[in-house]
Amino acid sequence: MSGHSKWSTIKRKKAAVDAKRGKAFTQLIRELTIAARLGGGDRDSNPRLRLAIENARKANMPNDNIERAIKKGTGGLVGGSYEEVRYEGYGPNGVAVMIDTLTDNRNRTVGEIRRLFTSHGGNLGSSGCVAYLFEQKGILAFVGPGVDREALMEVAIEANVEDVTEEDDSLEIQTRPEELANVRAVLEERGFTPDRAEVSMIPSATVALSGSDAEGMLRLFEALDEHDDVKRVHANFDISEAEMVRMAEAG
Repeated sequence: MSGHSKWSTIKRKKAAVDAKRGKAFTQLIRELTIAARLGGGDRDSNPRLRLAIENARKANMPNDNIERAIKKGTGGLVGGSYEEVRYEGYGPNGVAVMIDTLTDNRNRTVGEIRRLFTSHGGNLGSSGCVAYLFEQKGILAFVGPGVDREALMEVAIEANVEDVTEEDDSLEIQTRPEELANVRAVLEERGFTPDRAEVSMIPSATVALSGSDAEGMLRLFEALDEHDDVKRVHANFDISEAEMVRMAEAG
């Protein structure tokens, strides 16, 4: 199971926990704000903002919260100023890790991210040290047995997507980043609404992990994800299904 696929599974399972502790709303509000600041408050001409609004609504965020976040981004309201910062480093056995953050204090965030790497057997690297191992892709994920996979794949092929993969109870479509919004619109017009739509970083190669390296990598992954400033984590680890079962049984 690749790092990206494993992370997709972990993310779904953690969604309820994230919502309870408030991180989900915090991250959605920050994304709305920075999307509006970078591309303007008109959702029709700002694909990133449109996607952020759709994700916020899917999380049942009140419209007032959405509008306030947009106004803050466009300067209509006074508030904290967030910036996007990407950190790169290495996990156990040289696993490449990229962390996308939204922060209002770059110095605080980098110090805390460095401590998380150090305490979990990794190290924070310099900018660009692992970026060459990833490629940016648009991701549309469909989860659950209720999806007509054959029909969905036919529509996806018609929409000229780059790749379609199946795993357990999910189907994932890859597009060029700039085509994500258009492909999503085509799929939704045909009755297929994705459970997740985002631009992500896909590794070009993976590192197989087992034993203590696998356990340490998952602990690092979870620690980074739980940080309030972290928006998204990407890594190129690969853990087999058998190894995942072993770790689950070991507690």
